Amino acid sequence: MRILFSLFSALAVLCASISASADPVPVEYFALREAISNVAVSPDGKYMVLQKIESREGNPVIELYEANDLAKKPIRLAAEPMEFTGGLQWISDDIFVGVARQIVRRKIRGPEQDVRKYKFFAYSVEDGEFTEFPGNFGLEDVMPSEPNKILVSSGRANSTSGQDDPFAAFRPRAYYIFDLKRGSQSLVLKGSDKFPSAAFDDQANPRFAQGADPNTKELVNYYRRPGEKSWTEIGRYVDRDFFVNSYAFVGDKNGDPNTLMFLANNGNDKIGLWEFDATSKQFTNLVYRRDEADLLSVRFHSNSWGDDRNKITGVTYPGAKLETHWFDEEEKTLFEDLEAAIPNAHQISITSRSRDGDTYIVVNRGPRDPGSYYLVRDSSLAFLGNQYPLLKPEDLSDVEYIKYQARDGRTIPGYLTKPKGEGPFPLIVLPHGGPYVNEIIIYDEWSQLLANRGYMVLQPQYRGSTGYGVDHFFSSWRQHGYGMQDDKDDGALHLIRQGLVDKDRVAMFGWSYGGYAALVAASREPNIYQCVIAGAAVADPWLSYNGRRNDFFPFADEFARQRGAEYGINPMNEVSKVNVPILMVHGDVDRRVIYEHLKRYKKELEKNGKEAQYLTLEEADHFSNTLYYKHQFAFFTKMLDFLENDCGPGGL
Repeated sequence: MRILFSLFSALAVLCASISASADPVPVEYFALREAISNVAVSPDGKYMVLQKIESREGNPVIELYEANDLAKKPIRLAAEPMEFTGGLQWISDDIFVGVARQIVRRKIRGPEQDVRKYKFFAYSVEDGEFTEFPGNFGLEDVMPSEPNKILVSSGRANSTSGQDDPFAAFRPRAYYIFDLKRGSQSLVLKGSDKFPSAAFDDQANPRFAQGADPNTKELVNYYRRPGEKSWTEIGRYVDRDFFVNSYAFVGDKNGDPNTLMFLANNGNDKIGLWEFDATSKQFTNLVYRRDEADLLSVRFHSNSWGDDRNKITGVTYPGAKLETHWFDEEEKTLFEDLEAAIPNAHQISITSRSRDGDTYIVVNRGPRDPGSYYLVRDSSLAFLGNQYPLLKPEDLSDVEYIKYQARDGRTIPGYLTKPKGEGPFPLIVLPHGGPYVNEIIIYDEWSQLLANRGYMVLQPQYRGSTGYGVDHFFSSWRQHGYGMQDDKDDGALHLIRQGLVDKDRVAMFGWSYGGYAALVAASREPNIYQCVIAGAAVADPWLSYNGRRNDFFPFADEFARQRGAEYGINPMNEVSKVNVPILMVHGDVDRRVIYEHLKRYKKELEKNGKEAQYLTLEEADHFSNTLYYKHQFAFFTKMLDFLENDCGPGGL
């Protein structure tokens, strides 16, 4: 049955102290933090909670509304001297949880050492009180059948960066059930070197684990059924298979504990969704796979509190956006109806939904919508607010999903953000960090800011990017600074041949690995770039490798060394060849790529009589959620000035 949504405004969320839009869009508009985020409704549909920032330098507050009367004054909660960082999630009709943080030191101790401390908290609407969790805990899952209880783990930082350090999965964790009303905890599973971490079902039963065999140096997968106390081995992987042929457990098939569902290659180039028989330890059925891309994840039913909460309704894969192949027609129809009702619909998700299914939060994100929130009650769609309310659809640019041929014939996907007007345009090649990650461009503030200033932006999914199969991934082997770099250059040359880009107005800008790529680009000969901007750059790959080396898995260790340390290009060895202007930007408490990288590269530049420009972001870490308005404004202002005035003869 199709649903016809009626759209109206229910809640105005604006940033204070900033005026209306202009053309070009002021840098301040892009530098602001999210005005509204983390919107969620309670399981009974009675309450709605959200996080809000109301001014340029304002701290986040939490607002709690009655969902059936949004005009009523909300309860406001603050965390000073700490800061709310999100993760708001209802775990019962009465209680929601979240994370707060605070800077407690001025210097990092080494790679992956944060300057912030984190607290995991719960708030009871009925009691009007916060409860802080003792120790260093992270939320693993809620327990729909056990109100007020959650599954948590220790041994994992409560960072909301979205990225763990490379070997976090092999550090033993302990898992507990917390009863938030009674304030009690009970141990469910204590991790060991053999079984360091586990995946659980929503009854807090441990179901799947990965560990390492110290004798064979193999990665080992284990499974156990609900109620069992011991693990059953179901697969071993070593060397290359360690990366690409191990499998990700996603659940049971229709509640059958003997038939497991995995995302796996199973000897194929692309990841598919497979059924696995736990008794025979064999893959028995390929449910779905695509030829052009990996499956990235499964989609469960949008109602995580209802009877269908564990139902797999679809699978996702990379394309023009995060594409979905649906198995469930009802869910497919619901999302199609939402797309028809929401302006500039692109990537729509339901982030929380009431138990009866009638009340839920919808989020849309896309090139023309940095993020908008809606409340649905009884088929009425109420607009709540925009994450960046000063950015208007007409100010933003379209993004095109393209494919081009690299010089060796490999097909490279990419995302092209197009400025307004007629070309040829100046071009910024913007490679993603990682590099072994999947990047799907939904809304990207860097590329939109640059496009608003007239620059075309190419974000290539160069070899080594995940999501495009085993061959695309492993074609990056020992190609840091070589074939991986060619993929980026070939994207620019492709656009030049098409007449879209001025060949004398090309630059590269990247962050993390993308910053490494920018430094490599600065010394290429012949050089197609007029300048480079290297953000949080891995300037000395040996420094990164030595800070994280792990000899337990020889192949994984070699994989780390080939990232420019031993086998690829190390920018530190190429400084004498630098032939274009450089701007380096780095946070001084960066835990992923420590600030020492900038210091070493700067020293080497000076030794070779080379000049560069530098911008240090004080108290900024590697990740975007540590970049405040002051950081973003300083960074964006410096970047635009550098491109206009210092990027090659006459600027870009």
